[in-house]
Amino acid sequence: MTESESTVAFLLCDIEGSTRLVHETGELYATILNDVRRILRGSVAEHGGAVIDAPGDELFAAFATLDAATAAAVGAQRGLIEHAWPDARDVRVRMGIHVGEPLVTEDGYTGIDVHRAARIGSAGHGGQILLSATASEPTPFAVRDLGNHRLAGLPEPEHIYQVLADGLPRDFPPLRNTIAMLGNAMTVVIAEDSVLLREGVARLLGEAGFEVAAQSDNADDLLRHVALHKPEIAIVDIRMPPTHTDEGLVAARTIRERFPDTGVLVLSQYVEPAYAIGLLEDGADGVGYLLKDRISDLEEFASAVRRVGEGGSALDPEVVSQLLGRRRTNDPLDALTPREREVMELIAQGRSNQAIADRMFVTLRAVEKHVTSIFTKLDLPASTDDHRRVLAVLRMLR
Repeated sequence: MTESESTVAFLLCDIEGSTRLVHETGELYATILNDVRRILRGSVAEHGGAVIDAPGDELFAAFATLDAATAAAVGAQRGLIEHAWPDARDVRVRMGIHVGEPLVTEDGYTGIDVHRAARIGSAGHGGQILLSATASEPTPFAVRDLGNHRLAGLPEPEHIYQVLADGLPRDFPPLRNTIAMLGNAMTVVIAEDSVLLREGVARLLGEAGFEVAAQSDNADDLLRHVALHKPEIAIVDIRMPPTHTDEGLVAARTIRERFPDTGVLVLSQYVEPAYAIGLLEDGADGVGYLLKDRISDLEEFASAVRRVGEGGSALDPEVVSQLLGRRRTNDPLDALTPREREVMELIAQGRSNQAIADRMFVTLRAVEKHVTSIFTKLDLPASTDDHRRVLAVLRMLR
């Protein structure tokens, strides 16, 4: 038997990289987990909240007001930052807050608002506090609008905000396990001679918030559509009629020459490093090269499309691996350590420093040190990091 409960502010906390911590710290992880729970429970209690559940590395709390929930989250994050963790390692907790009207059972709260709070909490990064639309205003802290995002298992997109508070990190990578629904949808044109694949890509991108302005099955039509629609990005099959050799590659290079504001993402059935080098030899800004197998991972594919459309790069891991494995005379990459080569590989894929840290299960500071060392060893000029990242990729290709 269930009944409606009054409005509740939910706070969900989750240790980032807990599996990695267990492997790295062994028996010490029990101490780390106890310290995290003590800090979280202390802040929840201080602000009048109640811990509803604490399974594994998570903690789920409820508050009578939004102000109390946000204050507890900020207080907990500050406590986590100030705490002296074993081995001077970073222990980071992601947090999400949602205000709703849950149902109550004999075992506690249930209903869609509980699930929404959980989804929002899991979308963030360690040190980040996310708010749902119902929890964003009014709040005693400033917030940053992160836009609409589609969350797994929820029928409608959720508008998500980030709490900004003194002493807490402010800048984070794109949200996890979400698909951004942009207010001004990024415009895409697609060229692929397989009708099924073309329609599939168009549907996936449409669901991810892109506007598919046109579809083509040959390079000539593609160029006409680009000239007409001026899209942010063109997605091009590398082999198209009439010869099914390199028509897509030629069209991609033509787009880069004639329409420099349009990013180009080339799709290939096979790993062909020579084609990637030909596409990138004029620069890595607004360029991507992915295997078609990557399309099945919608979140990863949509992220790559958006990155290229915004002027970044996206290279398939298989292509990067082969390029890094080439043996060349006086290869500048020979000066890199194995760990630096691993970082370089992720840079070449277009990953941010935070994304690299997440992939390698290391701290952001460790990645920043590796990146600085790579720039120094490749003799890259001191400029903006983004510019030097592009130069590093080009150095790798050449």
